Amino acid sequence: VQLQASGGGLVQAGGSLRLSCAVSGRTFSSYGMGWFRQAPGKEREFVSVIRWSSGSTYYADSVKGRFTVSRDNAKNTVYLQMNSLKAEDTAVYYCAAGSSVGGFIRGENLNYWGQGTLVTVSS
Repeated sequence: VQLQASGGGLVQAGGSLRLSCAVSGRTFSSYGMGWFRQAPGKEREFVSVIRWSSGSTYYADSVKGRFTVSRDNAKNTVYLQMNSLKAEDTAVYYCAAGSSVGGFIRGENLNYWGQGTLVTVSS
């Protein structure tokens, strides 16, 4: 099973980026999939998760209203649309899959991880 993250880059504050996480090797129809991030010198933090089966979404307060997580069943891909980016959004973003959404939000039972993709927001 592979999770391939892409879409990071350098953007000015106020700008937008869309991250993608393509899954190969299996489907995650009963899982939660989403994103964490880790800024330099800080701990990893939950960003967003989508329940694959229903499409229900959950967000960290710090990104609510600015970020949108979605999935494409046909492409087996999860996206993170990031708008109104701030300097404090600068981090390495990781996609992951977990067997429960609650566990995902708590950072527990994360069965699969993708490699990180760097997002840098200049102020």
